[in-house]
Amino acid sequence: MTERNVSDYRNVEAALRDRRVEWQLDPTVERVRDLVDLLGSPQRAYPVIHVAGTNGKTSTARMIDTLLRERGFRTGLITSPELHSIRERIAIDGEPISEELFVETYEDIAAYIDMIDEKHGVKLSFFEVITAMGFAAFADAPVDVAVVEVGMGGTWDATNVADGAVAVVTPIGLDHTGYLGETLEEIAGEKAGIIKEGAIAVLGRQRLSAAEVLLRRASESEATVAREGIEFGVVNRELAVGGQLLTLQGLHGTYDEIFLPLFGEHQASNAACALAAVEAFASGAPTAGEPDLDAVTRGAAPEPFEGAEGSLDPRLVRSGFAKVTSPGRLEVVRTGPTVLLDATHNPAGMTTTVEALTDTFGFTRLVGVFAAAGDKDIAGMLELLEPVVEHLVVTRNSSPRSLPTEELAELAEGIFGAERVHVAHRMDDAIDQALALAEETGEYQGAGVLISGSVTTAGDARVLLRADR
Repeated sequence: MTERNVSDYRNVEAALRDRRVEWQLDPTVERVRDLVDLLGSPQRAYPVIHVAGTNGKTSTARMIDTLLRERGFRTGLITSPELHSIRERIAIDGEPISEELFVETYEDIAAYIDMIDEKHGVKLSFFEVITAMGFAAFADAPVDVAVVEVGMGGTWDATNVADGAVAVVTPIGLDHTGYLGETLEEIAGEKAGIIKEGAIAVLGRQRLSAAEVLLRRASESEATVAREGIEFGVVNRELAVGGQLLTLQGLHGTYDEIFLPLFGEHQASNAACALAAVEAFASGAPTAGEPDLDAVTRGAAPEPFEGAEGSLDPRLVRSGFAKVTSPGRLEVVRTGPTVLLDATHNPAGMTTTVEALTDTFGFTRLVGVFAAAGDKDIAGMLELLEPVVEHLVVTRNSSPRSLPTEELAELAEGIFGAERVHVAHRMDDAIDQALALAEETGEYQGAGVLISGSVTTAGDARVLLRADR
């Protein structure tokens, strides 16, 4: 890449970062709808699978994307937030768009962005612009299908200018309560907004109060409903080296001997949702079409698959799941001692993380590194983490929202006790200190370090541990 292009990319990134931050939800899609209308409604140029929920959205979206690509579809993928680069938010065929394409896409729509800023008297937010860039890039590619993860909520999220042929809602918990509502029902109501008229709604396991809200929305929208544990789900799950071995019941068939290189029962559930979404898209989405088998096999077509109507080729399902990655989600980035990165940022997520640690890893000594945004339920996360962590090193991440170390230490000491809490003002020092604590006994095989608290924390640690390379 030329020096000029590098400068252009940095200028575009700076211009985007200068806009209103994405976590300040403004309950309107009017601005972003006006923008995409000016762009010719690129979000309507391809079918969309829309993914909402409190936890598991990114992993599920990545699984859906991988399964679709394995079947030969050219895909676009929007996820958030990023671990390292904002380009990660917009991926085509499984890869973040290049810096050149990122700049080109921004420049193509920049004049229209200015027009909308002027029309509304309020600048489009960072997330609104990124979302419009993703839709435009996918239309130009072009892609066969886009998998779009909601940023926050659903009804008022910028991504909701797209009408998903399939709407996936992963488990809902209490998060972003200052923006989405104080109760599970209110939050579920916001997330249910992605279920559109005549869509197929794939619902992960939900608490009763959330499920009632989602089902009511589906009924009002005349959407077809598929529920985990009823129409689809995990039939069997066994631990395996580097992940887990699954048998999944899909909407149209049972798929066994699926190796998923991710850890935790929650990831098995995410896999079941992803499989159901792809089955629903293949059999029920009006514009789904047939995949290009030559693209799937790079020129070596397999024997034709003859299964139950609507079912997928088990060979492609197995090979697709085996290729799934979800960086920063209980990701092993080092062994001896084992170092895990986890983007958990709320109590519901921490619950699944702790369950996965207990279920999958036989740690005899686990040390935590923790940094989180100040507006999160930090006490709730730490209370769940306390029983499984022997020592906790508190620190800050690179986000301006990160709770100051002294305040975090005071909060942690009230839960862990002062003797178990250690303070490091820099992430690299925190990791070094945690490794030293984990290695104190010399029992490397049973020792581990868990780095968690936010997506930014996981991303910062990936860079420091060079896991991003």
